Amino acid sequence: MVVTDVCFETARGMAAALRRKEISARELVAAHLDRIEACNGAVNAVVTLVAERALAEAGAADDRLAAGEPVGPLHGIPMAHKDTHATAGIRTTKGSPILADQVPTEDELVIERIRAAGAITLGKTNVPEFGAGSHTFNPLFGVTRNPYDLGRSAGGSSGGAAAALATGMHPLADGSDVGGSLRNPASFCNVVGLRPAPGRVPSYPAELAYSTVNVQGPMARTVSDVALLLSVMAGPDPRSPIAIEEPGSVFAAPLDREDLTGLRVAWSPDLGGSIPVDAAVTAALEPQVRVLEELGATVERADPDLRGADEVFRTLRAWIFAVTMGPLLARHRDRMKATLVGNIEEGRRLTGADVARAEILHSALFQRMRRFYEQYDLLALPVAQVPPFPVEMEYPTEIAGVAQSSYLDWMRSAYLISSFGHPAISVPAGFTPDGLPVGLQLVGAHRGEAALLQAAHAFEQATRVGERRPPAVG
Repeated sequence: MVVTDVCFETARGMAAALRRKEISARELVAAHLDRIEACNGAVNAVVTLVAERALAEAGAADDRLAAGEPVGPLHGIPMAHKDTHATAGIRTTKGSPILADQVPTEDELVIERIRAAGAITLGKTNVPEFGAGSHTFNPLFGVTRNPYDLGRSAGGSSGGAAAALATGMHPLADGSDVGGSLRNPASFCNVVGLRPAPGRVPSYPAELAYSTVNVQGPMARTVSDVALLLSVMAGPDPRSPIAIEEPGSVFAAPLDREDLTGLRVAWSPDLGGSIPVDAAVTAALEPQVRVLEELGATVERADPDLRGADEVFRTLRAWIFAVTMGPLLARHRDRMKATLVGNIEEGRRLTGADVARAEILHSALFQRMRRFYEQYDLLALPVAQVPPFPVEMEYPTEIAGVAQSSYLDWMRSAYLISSFGHPAISVPAGFTPDGLPVGLQLVGAHRGEAALLQAAHAFEQATRVGERRPPAVG
């Protein structure tokens, strides 16, 4: 393996080269540190860097391999972690000046698993303030820029992670997703992001341990590498009451599906007219939907019945914000962005009857989607309703002539999917005439990540859109 080319190798390729001793972990980490130095000034993806610690960890990893000791599936792979995830000894700010000096003493569960698998920590990636919103900017570190056009948003809330992947700063990334935070930045940055089913990647510590709204999951430049990271992140843990018992190792095998013969796909370009979609997004996706047919799938125009989904998501999200961030608001209102304050206050206004109604609608929605997936294996739709927008905007205020009244409205193509809990993946699918990435969202059956990953891999291999590198940073 040539060191100068290694930063755009797949994680699986890196892992194999490390085991064959074609490259050392120290060389691999040094190459990625060089890449960060070369690119990060332009995109502002990595906001905390622990270079000396990373090189020391890499040296220790090389020593273990040389001594013949067992090593994990991510042995020697460099990763930066989302700045909402607690990392022992490394500041975790959540993009807020309120937490600017917070240094956890323990890793949270997802980081614990990644490090136990042998990954080397490079630092932390940028997020919106408290991870709220699908545009990555905050008063502590500033804005993360899209590597395909530095004047555009990288998405969010895992925007720093996605931009770092696209520019070769790391091959794998951990993220989280409430209303699209793994899928939206993946779409904007031409990488892959998977929102797993709730409980697939258990979370600890968690104030609301039974909640199914916020999930953690993997990002990478390829579907195969997403599956590799999922194999490490997933699996049961006694600290999570909703953890799925199936072991993560079921996702470790190479993805080998080459076609989609027999697969039934519902194509819903605008969810039955319920969401406005920019014409450039539709134009990029329509030809790629035909690729699904060329691969053997049966594709039909069909729209799921998402009645109540909007109320379910907005109510439960606002309630979670009030519970988890209400105490901070009471002490630091003047240090929180207005849209975040508004969401917390909305949650505080909810009554018990409001939350009960949302849960009743939630249950009914799940049953309707269960019946929908008796007819179809996959739902295909846009990830984002717009291409990446200018970084100066907090959110798009208009889509296809339709006003967007809040910073949530424009994300409905992603958050309506979150509302019923099925796994969903963003796969690179095309570009606008201006060269901006567009992702295709594929939604699998309940807890159907394995089949979803196989289908996404077949689509990825047929289209090869994800191989187009960003011109803005080389």
